[in-house]
Amino acid sequence: MTTQPRRTGGTGRPAAPSAVPDDVERLRRWRLVLGGGEADGTGHPLSGRDAAMDGTLAALYGKEDGPRTGRDRAAGLGASAPSVARWLGDIRTYFPSSVVQVMQRDAIDRLGLATLLTEPEMLEAVEPDIHLVGTLLSLTRAMPETTKETARTVVRKVVDDLERRLAARTRATLTGALDRSARVTRPRHQDIDWNRTIAANLQHYLPEHGTVVPERLVGYGRAARSVRKDVILCVDQSGSMASSVVYASVFGAVLASMRAVSTRLVVFDTAVADLTDQLDDPVDVLFGTRLGGGTDINRALAYCQTRVTRPADTVLVLISDLYEGGIRDEMLKRAAAMKAAGVQMVALLALSDEGTPAYDREHAAGLAALGVPAFACTPDLFPEVMAAAIERRPLPVPDPDAPHLRAQSTPT
Repeated sequence: MTTQPRRTGGTGRPAAPSAVPDDVERLRRWRLVLGGGEADGTGHPLSGRDAAMDGTLAALYGKEDGPRTGRDRAAGLGASAPSVARWLGDIRTYFPSSVVQVMQRDAIDRLGLATLLTEPEMLEAVEPDIHLVGTLLSLTRAMPETTKETARTVVRKVVDDLERRLAARTRATLTGALDRSARVTRPRHQDIDWNRTIAANLQHYLPEHGTVVPERLVGYGRAARSVRKDVILCVDQSGSMASSVVYASVFGAVLASMRAVSTRLVVFDTAVADLTDQLDDPVDVLFGTRLGGGTDINRALAYCQTRVTRPADTVLVLISDLYEGGIRDEMLKRAAAMKAAGVQMVALLALSDEGTPAYDREHAAGLAALGVPAFACTPDLFPEVMAAAIERRPLPVPDPDAPHLRAQSTPT
């Protein structure tokens, strides 16, 4: 087989994949995957950048028993914050951001590094992401004062990125929904919704004149000048809901910036905290939460119920995996009472991109039977869910394979 010469840079790594024979490149990749043990069967040595990359993988995914040599996947990270900080810097050098975030989460889970995140030098080395924010929030009570400002900087970066991604679309989607929900039948000329006006008067079409005579006008109300809807976000802050808490705080801040919506943010575990007065800064909201602990949904709904003043114009979003530690029957009775009063209620089993969550299926089915749709929701879908709830039209439930989650998804 004829091959081209192998060109390498100063680190010993091939300058381009096309310059490496296919079989050699295949062996190199298998060697990095398998870790270089005696039984890996590759016989392929590593040098330069590849050897350094292998070392960072060995530190995290090395075997836990057997002899520890420089070529075995058993280096470990130890318990030293400086050595972990160096390792965090190394993985950012060798791997893309998406892979770095996965390795960071694995390091926290596999090697018990959560407590080291209270060290400023380690926080300065990490790649900020939403999972790291959740870990930091769970550690705030154990975090020394010297570290808290660094932690806030990390959290701020993630929150700012989320706001840039989510805010514009959320405001645009909800503004349209608020305008549509405020239609009037005697609008001013500039407020006429011509598409719906024509549709409502098609029976008055005059073919000889080629026009429709509108006997009934349909228009938009001036929703922006007054509060049209009250939104209550009731968020479970138990440890399993960390990502949902982060996204809910960001969305809460976005909603609070809209004059046509009155937004309240309530977080709960076995106690209830109203963080509405901190909604101008989602970072303050996040540091006002206390991730972990039990769950008392009934108590949280009881508090929210006392804050409902305009039931027909209120949307209550319960964000929880529904593992109730309180009184189940009372929880369902409160949900039923608010629905009967006219509150539009939605239960989100998760507000995150993490796939299908674990949740209490019995409680989800119980809420669905009351007309409260319960389903997991991604951040990208959340604006559409809120818009549908505001307009009291069917919600875009994303899981067609779960009938008990789709039950009663059409608002009543």
